[in-house]
Amino acid sequence: MTPRISGSTRLAGVIGWPIDHTLSPAMHNAAYEELGLDWVYIPLGVPDEAGVRRVAAAARSLPFVGFNVTMPYKQIALELCDEVAQVARIAGAVNTVHVVDGALIGYNTDGRGLLEALESDAGFAPQSTAVAVFGAGGAASSAVVALVLGGASRVTIVNRSHERAEELAERVALLGRDAEVFCLQPETASDAVREADLVLNATSLGMKPGDPSPVPREWLRSGHVVYDLVYGVPTKLVEEARAVGANAHDGLGMLVCQGATAADIWRDTAESRMPRDVMRRAAEDAIAARQAR
Repeated sequence: MTPRISGSTRLAGVIGWPIDHTLSPAMHNAAYEELGLDWVYIPLGVPDEAGVRRVAAAARSLPFVGFNVTMPYKQIALELCDEVAQVARIAGAVNTVHVVDGALIGYNTDGRGLLEALESDAGFAPQSTAVAVFGAGGAASSAVVALVLGGASRVTIVNRSHERAEELAERVALLGRDAEVFCLQPETASDAVREADLVLNATSLGMKPGDPSPVPREWLRSGHVVYDLVYGVPTKLVEEARAVGANAHDGLGMLVCQGATAADIWRDTAESRMPRDVMRRAAEDAIAARQAR
């Protein structure tokens, strides 16, 4: 599919480095075509922070509806926006920017995308549940904030750096919710994981072939919902979770839902939502094409 571009075409895109692996152009452009939008979504590979600042400044004057931000620039994007939604500020990262009359408005749609994907893929809602989240970086921060806002009663942050986990817990406390938040290192987390309703991997483990699972297999059970934010490859965590009968999924659903939510923000209309099914099919086709090379 080649987007039709005219003098009135509006721009969207994703800033990151490296960017050649991104599925976002495929799924966004498929949805724009489905809805008849005169928009085009492009990858914006930017190798350094100075370049990110230049692109963000240029977006104020160019016909951008908005842009996404991926690794490693989600924290920098927080600084570059004129306004930032509270959830993004507490998560410490912006992944979606809406360009409105030259102003940059920052959001974080990762958490909303996660909750939507958990419900659609796994039939899971966080209300009154116990959750174990592996990781304390940007992806984990968005997940923990969303799960607490979604009504989880107990969230355990499992991370090798206890200090980083505690810093995340302090930010989450600003939400003013009743959830209990605990911080554990991996070697002491077995009971918390076994007792959890949801086990979520928000670390980078699984992105490379041969990566081990962050969660020992013996901690997993058939009653778990297991969600790995890594997508596009079958991770050890997902394989082992399915082997013990858990309801396990990779992160493709979250990728689709956070991207669709971003475009919903850019469209700023209540008439219809972005077609999640079209976006998912386009992402799956792009993965299949990549694997066939």
